[in-house]
Amino acid sequence: MGILNKIITAFRGGATEVGQTIVDANSTRIFEQEIRDVEKHLTRAKRDLTDVMAKEMHANREIDRLKRSIAEHEGYVTQALDKGNETLAIEVAEKIAQLDEELIQQQTSNDSFSSHSVRLKELVKKTERQLSAYQRQLTMVKTTESVQKATASITDSFASSNSKLLNAKDSLERIKARQQQFDDRLKASEILAEENSNKSLHAKLAQAGIGEQKSNANAVLDRIKARKG
Repeated sequence: MGILNKIITAFRGGATEVGQTIVDANSTRIFEQEIRDVEKHLTRAKRDLTDVMAKEMHANREIDRLKRSIAEHEGYVTQALDKGNETLAIEVAEKIAQLDEELIQQQTSNDSFSSHSVRLKELVKKTERQLSAYQRQLTMVKTTESVQKATASITDSFASSNSKLLNAKDSLERIKARQQQFDDRLKASEILAEENSNKSLHAKLAQAGIGEQKSNANAVLDRIKARKG
C-alpha cells in the first residue's frame, strides 16, 4: 500500500510539473487573457454603478417631493386650525405622518445608495489604475518577448551558418587566387611580347647598319692596319 501511495504521489508530482511547464510556456497569453477578464468585470461594474447612481438620483427626487408635500400639508393643518376645524386638522396630520414615514424610508434608501455609490466609485477607480498598470506591463512583456525571440533567432542562425561562412571564406580565397594567377599570366605575356618586339626592332636596325654594330675579325684587322700606317 505504501508503494502504491508513492507511485500516486510521484504521478501527481509529475502532473504538477507538466502543468507548471505548460503555464510557463503560455504565461504571456494567460496574463493577457486575465487582463481581458478584468476589463469585462470592470465594464460590468460600471454598469452596476450607473444603476446605483440612477436609483440614488431617483431617491433624491422622492425626498424633495416628500418634503414639499409635508410642508404643503403642514400649511393645510394650520389653515384648518385657524378655521377651528380640528377634525380636518387631525386628518391632515395623519397624512403628514404617512409622508414622514415615506420620507424616512426614502432617506434610508438614499443613504444606502449614496454609500454604495461612493464605495463602487472608489473600487472602479482603483481597478482602472491597476488595469492601466497591467496593460503597460503587458506591452513591455510582449515587446521584451519579441526582442528575445529575435535575438535567439539571430544567434541560432549565426551558429548554424558558421560553417557555411567558413566555406564561403575559403571559396572567396580560391577565387582571388585564381584571378591573381590569371593576372600574372597576362602580365607575363605582355612582358614577353614586349621583349620579342624589341629584339625584332634591333635586328632590323643592325641589318640596315644603324645603331651599335657587332665587331668581327675583319673589322678588327682593318682597324689595326690603319693604326700602323
